[in-house]
Amino acid sequence: MLGSTLDKGTGTRRWNRWRPTVDLHRHEDLVVDRLELLVPKQARGLAERIIEDIASVSPETTVRVHPLDFSDPWDFEEVYTGLLDFVRGQSFSTSREDYLVHISTGTHVMQICWFLLTEARFVPGRILQTSPGPGNGGPGHVRIIDLDLSSYGAIRSRFEAQQRDDVSFLKQGIETRNASFNQLIDQVETVVMRSRAPVLLTGPTGAGKTQLARRIYGLLQERGRVDGRLVEVNCATLRGDQAMSALFGHKRGAFTGAVRDRAGVLAEADGGIVFLDEIGELGLDEQAMLLRAIEDRRFTPLGSDEEVHSAFGLIAGTNRDLRQCVRSGTFRQDLLARIDLWTFALPGLAQRPEDIEPNLEYELERYAAEHGRRASLTRVARTRFVDFSTSRDAPWPGNFRDFAGAVIRMATLAPRGRITPEVVAQEVARLEARWAGSEDIRFPRVRAALGDVDAELDRFDAAQLEEVLRVCESSGSLSAAGRILFAASRARRRSVNDADRLRKYLAKFDLEFASLRAEIR
Repeated sequence: MLGSTLDKGTGTRRWNRWRPTVDLHRHEDLVVDRLELLVPKQARGLAERIIEDIASVSPETTVRVHPLDFSDPWDFEEVYTGLLDFVRGQSFSTSREDYLVHISTGTHVMQICWFLLTEARFVPGRILQTSPGPGNGGPGHVRIIDLDLSSYGAIRSRFEAQQRDDVSFLKQGIETRNASFNQLIDQVETVVMRSRAPVLLTGPTGAGKTQLARRIYGLLQERGRVDGRLVEVNCATLRGDQAMSALFGHKRGAFTGAVRDRAGVLAEADGGIVFLDEIGELGLDEQAMLLRAIEDRRFTPLGSDEEVHSAFGLIAGTNRDLRQCVRSGTFRQDLLARIDLWTFALPGLAQRPEDIEPNLEYELERYAAEHGRRASLTRVARTRFVDFSTSRDAPWPGNFRDFAGAVIRMATLAPRGRITPEVVAQEVARLEARWAGSEDIRFPRVRAALGDVDAELDRFDAAQLEEVLRVCESSGSLSAAGRILFAASRARRRSVNDADRLRKYLAKFDLEFASLRAEIR
């Protein structure tokens, strides 16, 4: 942008003052091949002198003039729109050219708009900032700012440190070792800090959906992204008018037992977050009203003629396969599409054996904080408990709830605060006895691969899949597993493809042999 004030100057004395557009071309270590000069109507004469002076100090520079007028150069909307239109009319080729955006001229509004357009990558380049030298003479100083942060070590380090703090906060300070889970939490942190769209947390019971929802809210609150409350409701406990009332509120007399007005959780979460756990348990009528509330931020309480507005954020949780629920007609397709933009599947504890030890330390610390009594494991006791907890004999059907309960019991029974091998043996026996009566414990590999055994999965199918997974676990390749599983049928056929047959079977459950082998390793 031509500086109608800073770039002024006539006669030979003009070379004694700093003129940003001209002096930009007087730096030996910065050669400008082409200058796209935006010129307001009243500065046409100044532009001609500036172009002549540029030619005298940098003959190799091509200057292209673009007339650009603003009725009010301090009006943000007008300036941003005008510069955006100009930028969209340009042809950029980052493979051939390096682009710099000079922000030292123009009104402050223009400078801010250039910054925003570059930050948003409408201009695929870097910011160029110039300033006068001593005595306001000479070419002055040049600074190139890469908004990608990749070349700014100090800024990048602070940004990464903040991100690490955010991620650690979401993980409750537990240094988890499972690569997939760590990647998932990294994505959660990125999404919730950049988007206000609904978040859907899936996973088996006890996988930590509620705790993660609370940590997400805590992070948003700490960063000033929300100023309202976190309101939680378990949709599995809601039925009929109670469900409508709990979610959307009611007016007195709306139904039998409605003796006073009730706001409802969506109104209570205005400016904050509502966590709808077990959202798959909602009835179809409640789902329809919820969809409108999410899209319009408006809903009508029971017994009322007036709409209520609430700017709530939504986190939903479920241990169901909502796509299967859509197919069976118990969940609305349009609601799923609305809440499925950001879905994060939390793995069960059996799928995160690397995280047994970090969570063991976390639960012991939590026990000490809550009970005022510290407990620790002896070296042998720790080895035995960790070995059992990470084995196939410990499927942890209740996931972290089961695990936390086990640690609390051992810490409580520990003589003089020392958890001995005998205490561990008692707890292992207690867990094995409890799990022996569980229906789905008979299929530990199915649980490890799929999480909770789906309600639609018959015991016959679960038993069949359990055997297939057992063979895959012990086979070195897809073909080898196929030969074992289909040995009888292949003997009766001249041409077979056992690997393809097994691949298609696994695909029915969204499983892949390579992924199964990677988890085993």
